[in-house]
Amino acid sequence: MAKKFDPAPHDKYAAGVKEAAKEDRKTHDALKTGLTDTFPASDPVSATQPDKSRHDADQDARR
Repeated sequence: MAKKFDPAPHDKYAAGVKEAAKEDRKTHDALKTGLTDTFPASDPVSATQPDKSRHDADQDARR
């Protein structure tokens, strides 16, 4: 009997299914919270924080 072809062998370095689902749920919840907190607004929702600007760094140095 011929061995069945497996086009995607197991990747031992890939995240597990449970961990990937947990991260996906975490991102989805963050986007949902951002959407709820900014409704109604014209700007799109972002789940990430932007980098600090030079102005932010100057204010942190003064504290």
